[in-house]
This record gives sequence, structure tokens and C-alpha cells, in this order.
Amino acid sequence: MASIAPMIPDPGFGVYVHWPFCLSKCPYCDFNSHVRRGGIEEDRYLSAIRIELKQRAALTHGRTVRSIFFGGGTPSLMAPETVAGVIETIGKLWKVDPKAEITLEANPTSVEAGRFRGYREAGVNRVSLGVQALNDADLKMLGRLHNVEEALRALDTAAATFARTSFDLIYARPGQTPKAWASELKEALARAPEHLSLYQLTIEPDTMFEQLFRAGKLKTPKADVARDLWDVTQELTEKAGLPAYEISNHARPGCESRHNLIYWRYGEYVGVGPGAHGRIVSARGGRRAHATESHPEMWLTVVESEGTGLIEDEALSLEEQGDEFLLMGLRLTEGIDPARFQALTGKRFEASRVADLIANNMVEYTRQGRIRVTSEGFPVLDAVVADLAA
Repeated sequence: MASIAPMIPDPGFGVYVHWPFCLSKCPYCDFNSHVRRGGIEEDRYLSAIRIELKQRAALTHGRTVRSIFFGGGTPSLMAPETVAGVIETIGKLWKVDPKAEITLEANPTSVEAGRFRGYREAGVNRVSLGVQALNDADLKMLGRLHNVEEALRALDTAAATFARTSFDLIYARPGQTPKAWASELKEALARAPEHLSLYQLTIEPDTMFEQLFRAGKLKTPKADVARDLWDVTQELTEKAGLPAYEISNHARPGCESRHNLIYWRYGEYVGVGPGAHGRIVSARGGRRAHATESHPEMWLTVVESEGTGLIEDEALSLEEQGDEFLLMGLRLTEGIDPARFQALTGKRFEASRVADLIANNMVEYTRQGRIRVTSEGFPVLDAVVADLAA
């Protein structure tokens, strides 16, 4: 294994900052997001984030930060000064690549030109907007607080302020037809200069949509319609020059989300803020899984009293690393390097299983010897991963 490892490119190192606050909770959302009507003590949260960053930096000495990602929640509810304070602290604790991608997620309801200029001046160079639909009725159904006009205005503001932009849409919505989705997607592609995230609606546990679904008050498209919607998505994005590089993400070549590629290529990243996760290779050897306290006020109290909000810091077994590597890497159209799987786990893929998956047109080898999932395999990705990992 020692002879293999040096040949494998470094997937990179990133910093994720979770801002857990929203104006309202969307009925489909299972993210760690919270509504606080009385406001929050933003300065206090900034101080706590700085404390956590310092603690993580001590665990990852010598890394170079290739990306910073502000996720949530709704990070665009943060004051630009708060964002600037976080970026400044990261720059003092680690070496930051001069070409580092610094992304901030935003909702159209919180977009203001002045605030966006403040983020740009703070160092943010990429914005991802949670548009979710270009249909007012469906925006209302999804619990979004903006309408289509506000979304389009926010996209224009983002494009005029930042060099790089992206936005999200959800499809396979109740009652959605392939024809209607094609029309909406064409409009989205006309406004997407470089990157678009397109997610099939899934019913997540402990959400309002799950309650409605179980009560028979919410119906999602049947499997054959969902497959047609998937096919429309791949066809139109490919034709527009934004092919899929990951199961739900589309970009012009070279415009992929660098931060998310660190995740999918199984790189290292630290996560700070309530409910953040991380994966690092420790000085003691071995890959470790991190997770922080998810409740915002509890996280704040713990960080202030103990110097970290970590509630999980566990060594991952070789088998767990292999499973994670497959779950993340096979989402990418570039696929995975079998040599890296062997370097991580100490074992090779079972040749007969790979042969069976190839025979069933679920996976294929690239010219570079990588294993990737085919267009037929992507809709049943979980089953493919389970078969390979067995």
C-alpha cells in the first residue's frame, strides 16, 4: 500500500462554517436549521466560531485551505462583518490558497445589493442561491418566502456582484410533469452561467412533508415519472453545456464546486458551528469523524465553557473509510480510483462483483482505469454502492 499512496492526488482541505438560523423552516428540510424570532447575539456566535476554528487548526497543522463554505441555515442572514471576521480568522490559523474558493449560501429573500457587496469585500467569491423553483405556486408549496420575481432579481444581483454564482432547484415535485419541468429547466439554464444544482425531492424523516406524505396529503411522482424527469434533466443540461459532474450537480468544465469536490473526492475538511461535521487525518494516524452539538444555544454554551462544540471525535475503521469513500466518490461522473480504495482499506474490489455490475450496465471502467457509475446505474446508486462494498 505504501507504494500506491504517493501516486494518489491530494483531494484538498476545506473549512465548513455552519450558520443554523433561518427566517422560517421549509417543510421538506431536514438540515440543522432553526428560527429565532427574538434575534441572536451575532457577536457571541462569531467569538465561538473563532474558538472552534482555533481548536480545529491545532488538529490540522500544516494544511492549506483550498475552500471555505458558509452553509446553513441561511448564511446570508449573517452581517458581512461577521463573515469577514470568520475569513480573517481562518487566514490567521492556516495558510489559505490565493485561489481559494469562498462560497456563501443565500436565499432570495435575504439578498440585498449592499449586503452582497459587503460579502464580496469580506472575501466571498462565490454565491449559491436557494431558488428551488421558478413557479410561484410551487414556491408556496415548498414553504419558500420568495416569489419568482424576487428570485430572478436576486440572481441578477448575485451575477453583478460575484465572479462565480450557482443556484438550486428542486424537481420531482407533486404533480410535476416532464414537459413542465423541461420548460422550467430551460429557463433556469438560460440564467445559469456556470453551475446549477438540481435535486430530486425526497421525503426526509422528521419533516412536515413526511407527516403530510404519511397522511396521504402529499403525493410525489411515481417511479416511472421520476425517471423521466431525471432523463429530461440529464438531456437538457448536457445540451446546454452544463453536464452532470455529480449526481445532482451540473457545471461547465472547470466551474465545478471546489468545496464539494473535496467531500466527494474524500479529502479533509473541518466543520465549525452548530451541527457541523468534519473528516480529518489526525497526527496520531488514521481518519477521524467529527460532529458538533446541533442545538445552537447549547453549542454556544459548550464552546464558551469547554473550548469546542465537538460531541463526536471517532476513529474510522478501514471498512468505514471504504464505505464512505464509495458513497461519496461514486456520486461523481469521474468515478473512483480503485488504487485509492485499496490504499484506504487494504483490500481490492471483488472482481466477480465488478464484472456483474458491468454486465448489467451499472458501472464501467474509464480509460484511466477508474470505476464510474453509468447513466443506468445513477438512479439506483445506493444499490450499486452496497454491491461494490459487500
